[in-house]
Amino acid sequence: MLHLPHHDGSALFVDQPNPSLGDVVTVRLRIPHSSASSAVWIRTVGDGEPLFVQAQVDFTDDIETWWYARLRIQNPVTHYRWRLTNPDRWVTQSGTLRYDPTDAGDYRLVAHRPPPDWASDAIFYQIFPDRFARSATAPAWQQFPDWSTPSGWQDPVIESTPGTLTQLYGGDFRGVEERLDHLTALGVNAIYSTPFFPGRSNHRYDATTFDHVDPLLGGDAALAQLVAALHARGIRFVGDLTTNHSGVTHDWFTRAQADATSEEAQFYSFLNHPHEYETWLGVESLPKFDHSSKGLTDRLFDAPDSVVRRYLCDPFDFDGWRIDVANMTGRSGGQDLNHQVGRQLRRTLHETSAEALLIAEHCHDASNDLVGDGWYSTMNYAGFTNAICSWLGSWFPLDHLEAPPRMRAQTGREVQQSLDAFAASISWRSRAANLNLLGSHDSVRFRSIVGDNASLHSIGTTLLMTFPGIPSVFQGDEFAMVGTHSHLSRSPLQWDQPHDQSTFNNHRNAIAARRESVALRRGGFRWVCVGDDHLTFLREHNDGVTLVHAARSTDTVDTEAIDASLLAAGYEAGHSTTSLLTGADVSLRDGLHIEGPSGAVVLQLK
Repeated sequence: MLHLPHHDGSALFVDQPNPSLGDVVTVRLRIPHSSASSAVWIRTVGDGEPLFVQAQVDFTDDIETWWYARLRIQNPVTHYRWRLTNPDRWVTQSGTLRYDPTDAGDYRLVAHRPPPDWASDAIFYQIFPDRFARSATAPAWQQFPDWSTPSGWQDPVIESTPGTLTQLYGGDFRGVEERLDHLTALGVNAIYSTPFFPGRSNHRYDATTFDHVDPLLGGDAALAQLVAALHARGIRFVGDLTTNHSGVTHDWFTRAQADATSEEAQFYSFLNHPHEYETWLGVESLPKFDHSSKGLTDRLFDAPDSVVRRYLCDPFDFDGWRIDVANMTGRSGGQDLNHQVGRQLRRTLHETSAEALLIAEHCHDASNDLVGDGWYSTMNYAGFTNAICSWLGSWFPLDHLEAPPRMRAQTGREVQQSLDAFAASISWRSRAANLNLLGSHDSVRFRSIVGDNASLHSIGTTLLMTFPGIPSVFQGDEFAMVGTHSHLSRSPLQWDQPHDQSTFNNHRNAIAARRESVALRRGGFRWVCVGDDHLTFLREHNDGVTLVHAARSTDTVDTEAIDASLLAAGYEAGHSTTSLLTGADVSLRDGLHIEGPSGAVVLQLK
């Protein structure tokens, strides 16, 4: 694969990854001599019309020739692809092709405002507040609301509804603050918390108000204090907001039902006032917002005292928002205001906190929504989670909220095809900002997917920390927690019980490798070699090159072919290097050695 021409949106190939309208951007293409062409052009599209610009040779060495061309950024999103002659080929994000492809796989430069720079170096940890930690000052059982099913911290999760949704363990934000040493030791530098507004469920996606923090979590003061403590340690905080719906007992909805002439009545899609209304997936307790209402958008986004603005400012000082079911927000039948909502949200973030991040929940192909002017990125289930879990696990649920249907284990080549297809459908900038994850509060635990196999868990963690995108660890995955259903995945963390130290160390080492390697955080991506049982790739940056080799089984891995591919690309097989996972000095002369039947290595090449 290193013998093919290559271009991506990283700094090695694009001198201005975040251009403005009117800028002239230099883009570069590397072509190994084994795949040489006599001439190179770049086809761009300006104002809807294809244009060709001839590329020039930048330099040539013993391995390859680098070509460059200059593109004027004429539109907010500039599509381009490379044209090679003798032999004739197109080079696109979909690969090197000998036929005329559609524009869907073109490279893209986006002139809209980019994600904050800190996101490129972020390593997220997701917290589900009710189940992370309970402080000594948390409310006693007697203070729990009447809708709840109080439970002791060691009680098992109730598996059937309604108990599974009403069961409260009483975790709170002071409990999170008391465990910050754990997060610091793990090495994460950003927190994403599921909702903190009062609700009538343990997940709190059915908010009763957006005006304050749930007193069960410690109220406004506890959240503000937690964020301040996180910031003091260099850790960012991102909140979770439902822009698609509220709870049925939300103060806006109760006023809407009580008075059809009220402003709040326009916030929702009533079919027959007051008891028939649009909902999230038919769940009556989650009435759906109508974003054609100016009053609604004012209160959520636009007004000076809007929900989004309030928590980005003092005393909370959030570093961004994750938007729940963003893929459904503003969409209902013939109405589609989704992109408008994304643009409104982004504008509010820019006006309020220039460094705020906006992440959309999206469980399938998000390419039509990542056009560059709305959501920065998505939770990357489709473009990362599904492929990696189906390669390392003996089973994988296609529906993250339920166990069936299940998908068969896939080969490494199938995984590569899936990853490449999703990557080709979006800009490099969106790919680099997508939130990669092996699991969340909505999915089966990764350890349950790979079974009682610490090595496969370690491989998954290594891939999570080495692929393009922002990695995110769900609370407890570092302890090898299990759960074969999303609700069972939300068991409380048992801090006083022995933990799987090996899995914790694997997480800590993989996180440290990412933090040490600028190439893993900001570099480009090239496949070296892929087989049924291994994935081998490079992350390349001006400040270094990192090699990642992951094998679910070493029986079928042809390490000699990998070494030959690296040698042909100019990476000498004999030079000494460093393992970023163990810190040990190693030599590539000995090949890509993995101890045991499976595992992963991460090597700093230069």
